[in-house]
Amino acid sequence: MVRQKGPVWEHFQIIGKNDDSHPRIRCKYCSKEFKRAIPERMRDHLNKKSEVKQKSLEFLLEKESALSFNLTNREEIKMQIDDKSDEIFSGIRHLGYCYQYGIETERNETRAFELYEEAVEKGDIYSIYQLGYCYQHGIGTKKNEMKAFELYKAAADMGHIVSIYNLGKCYEDGIGTEKNYDEAFKSYGKAAEKGHVISMYNLGLCYDIGLGTEVDVIKAFELYKKSAERGYLDSIHQLGYCYEVGMGTVKNEIKSFEIYKTASDKGHIVSTYNLGKCYEDGIGTEKNEYKAFELYKKAAEKGHIISIYQLGECYEDEIGTEKNAFEMYEEASNKGYITSTYRLGRCYQLGIGTEINRFKAFESYKKAAENDHTISIYNLGKCYEFGIGTEKNGNKAFELYEEAADKGYVTSTYRLGRCYQYGIGTKQNKNKAFELYKEAAEKGHISSMIKLGDCFQHGIGTEKNEMRAFELFGKAADEGNFASVRRLVYCYQHGIGTENDNL
Repeated sequence: MVRQKGPVWEHFQIIGKNDDSHPRIRCKYCSKEFKRAIPERMRDHLNKKSEVKQKSLEFLLEKESALSFNLTNREEIKMQIDDKSDEIFSGIRHLGYCYQYGIETERNETRAFELYEEAVEKGDIYSIYQLGYCYQHGIGTKKNEMKAFELYKAAADMGHIVSIYNLGKCYEDGIGTEKNYDEAFKSYGKAAEKGHVISMYNLGLCYDIGLGTEVDVIKAFELYKKSAERGYLDSIHQLGYCYEVGMGTVKNEIKSFEIYKTASDKGHIVSTYNLGKCYEDGIGTEKNEYKAFELYKKAAEKGHIISIYQLGECYEDEIGTEKNAFEMYEEASNKGYITSTYRLGRCYQLGIGTEINRFKAFESYKKAAENDHTISIYNLGKCYEFGIGTEKNGNKAFELYEEAADKGYVTSTYRLGRCYQYGIGTKQNKNKAFELYKEAAEKGHISSMIKLGDCFQHGIGTEKNEMRAFELFGKAADEGNFASVRRLVYCYQHGIGTENDNL
């Protein structure tokens, strides 16, 4: 009578005589061979493999930064640690993880991909997700975003939480499918209901900016808060922002400061930058420019581009330091931060931290202008008008002033007025000049107030109105403008718009 084999045998391959009660066997997961199959030893071996799996997955969590994991991977690994599914599935999948990340073996992404495929064929939901991840990022196979989308959808339909989230990301970013914000919103909602932390945050963002739904800042705040309580750093940071500006909750700058500090202490770079801004501007704490500088420096050293730029401003304006700004602007500009390219232009033009080089200033403004940086468009116009680093070209100057003015840059509106008044790059039109000075003056532009006063005083583009001219010179003088003070004195001396006062 042949003894019936128990469930433990499913995890081993018989390589000896099949009719032997204790045949030679090999483990399906590590290729370890046993000369005689003894169920007790086989179970002990599987238990040890399970312990190794647990430790390896925990190792992945500990070393996540070195392995370039994102938080989605962290959640997937945690789910695997708690995985109670069939050991055949999880064992094959785990072996794939070992090959993918080089745990106790050489890294082999192709072998990892093959093992995930094998587990998928056996119906393992987690491996359907993992296979989708491989296709999305080209791990062990050719990148194929459409297949990735299909696999995420298949796993999502079977209730795999991280796949539901990834499906949302695919719909939001158009990965393997057309962008569909409504579907992205639905997917984030489903995953959030199942406790997926990143999906809570993303759902909050949807309510925050109206992605796939109507804007609802109160719901956004609640979701950021819920996700933050689960420890998701981006949500902690966003919660700080909500308290800082009073979005979805009562404004509370002290609480905002505390939250930024919590996130910064946990390594959130953007929060480190925001904490610096709090110290610089006195938001929720006393002003401390030295602490602001140190925080910008800390975030800049971790590659935060805006902090590199901000550090440049600190150097230029001597906020918390006395060093030079030029190098910081140069570094941030090289990393693609356009505002720093503009600042670099100013350094070259004015000789801040470097020798004056008007040609390089022109090139920097041109580069930033081509990337739609409004002030650089204006400055490029000035370069063409006055021949800074290039030949004078009134037509180009006019076009650039017009472009920057259309984008709402008030100083360009003023410059455009001068172009019409004096016929620079366009036909002289004093009526248009008057209208443009008036438009800029109403927005508080001091030089435009003075020019508008001149128009009223001398009847340029409008009827003479000396009283109105006097009022405008007075308004500009109140702002500390010396040119308007001189005009005001002249008005008093000659009784223009006011009584004559030679005293």
